[in-house]
Amino acid sequence: MPAATNGVWRIICSRRACPPEAAREIDIVVKDPGMNRIALCAVSLLCAMSAARADAETRRFYGYAYDLATGKYLYTEVYREDLERGRWLGGHTSYYDAAGNRLGEKTLSFAADPYVPVYTLSLPGMGYSEGISTVSAEGVEMFKETRENGRQTGSVPKAEQMAADSGFHSYLYQHMPELVAGQTIKFRFAVAGQLDSYNFRARKIGDTRFEDKPAIQLKVEPDSLLRFVVAPLILTYDPRSRDLLEYRGISNVLNPATGKPYNIRMAYYSKPPDDAPKNLPPLD
Repeated sequence: MPAATNGVWRIICSRRACPPEAAREIDIVVKDPGMNRIALCAVSLLCAMSAARADAETRRFYGYAYDLATGKYLYTEVYREDLERGRWLGGHTSYYDAAGNRLGEKTLSFAADPYVPVYTLSLPGMGYSEGISTVSAEGVEMFKETRENGRQTGSVPKAEQMAADSGFHSYLYQHMPELVAGQTIKFRFAVAGQLDSYNFRARKIGDTRFEDKPAIQLKVEPDSLLRFVVAPLILTYDPRSRDLLEYRGISNVLNPATGKPYNIRMAYYSKPPDDAPKNLPPLD
């Protein structure tokens, strides 16, 4: 998950090493004073190009999913996240079972809104898909498709404080200082699988450790009577980088035995755990 970009680095090029092309233009400035203006413009352009390349980032990593009740290894998630200057632009996730069989994929884009992505989740083997097709100031258009009921659509009004799907991570990321300080934050959560939206809240519930490093735990749950029938999400974060380290709760992937989503513990270890498949799928 995206970590904060050092703002100083993206303000002035002199904080970065200029590329060789810029060094050659600087040499022109020294040798031919008459070329100063042209050379300085070239240096500025090259430094800006260098900064743009450094600000654009693609992160690739694995998520390791376990059954929340039994601890059995269930599946692997393969992530590609595209970022620019610390902002999550979009990406792609592939899902593979423990034997390496591809289960499905999800694509998402935050071009329309930083917290409500346009996305499509597809699980062909289960005959299931869902997503958000349009995000605008007026509303959020959603769909889901099953073998039993075909394609269904719905829309909800666009709320000021709203998140959907993986965008809720970006929302928590943005509000991490308040959460670390013990504040409760609230938002409207659009759920494509239900073609509806609900009031949710998030708060810190304790300190913990992950891979022997300090971390915090957050609890995300409905901000209504639904919390008595809907299990909360328990999230572990690095409070400094704001990286998501572990997720406990409902999954995107359906259990073929029940047709319902797994309840999982998803861990983002820095190295593959011993019980992960020996031949992991390639990073996209």
